[in-house]
Amino acid sequence: MKLLESTRLEAINTALSIKTGDSKIIGRIESYSCKMTGIEKQHYKRFNAEEGVTPHDLQALSPPQTSLGTSPAQGYLSRSISGDESHEFSKEPSSTWMRNAVDGNLSATAGDHYRTLRSSLWAAINDEITLDECDIYSYNPDFASDPFGEDGCLWSFNYFMYNKKLKRIVFFTCRAINPLYVPDSGVGSDYAMDEDDEDAY
Repeated sequence: MKLLESTRLEAINTALSIKTGDSKIIGRIESYSCKMTGIEKQHYKRFNAEEGVTPHDLQALSPPQTSLGTSPAQGYLSRSISGDESHEFSKEPSSTWMRNAVDGNLSATAGDHYRTLRSSLWAAINDEITLDECDIYSYNPDFASDPFGEDGCLWSFNYFMYNKKLKRIVFFTCRAINPLYVPDSGVGSDYAMDEDDEDAY
């Protein structure tokens, strides 16, 4: 699997960083090719040429999960492919269903900013993957395993759009966080306790 560079998607990603009065939205869209890379093809040919090995004997030829990179999508995909936490993935009814869900979250939170971005966002995704030909999957982790499940997260979504014909996946992740939420780091709490102790004497 290979991350496909796209200046158009990068421009959308920049626009998906939105600050509103009571939330901050952070979104990202990434496109991946499922076609074998040159190295994977070489491995396939080498393994296929070995005596006694048939193509059905071969497992996935992609690099091990540890070398997939740091992209969130690659981590989710590797979990999905390996079967770990498969109950956290679900197939959605249609691309229209996904669009309505995304539009609902972003319109409610970002308002006019999203309404001006909406048409270019969906046009860029459609040009990248042809939405009507896709199977749509969502990643819905429990709070403990959600990489964006930090305190202060108001909502998040993670969608995978898979076009079998194009051998391509587009990953769309977005979350809204409360910018006023400051996690308790514990810094200063010992000092405050020391002051209280001194006052007691």
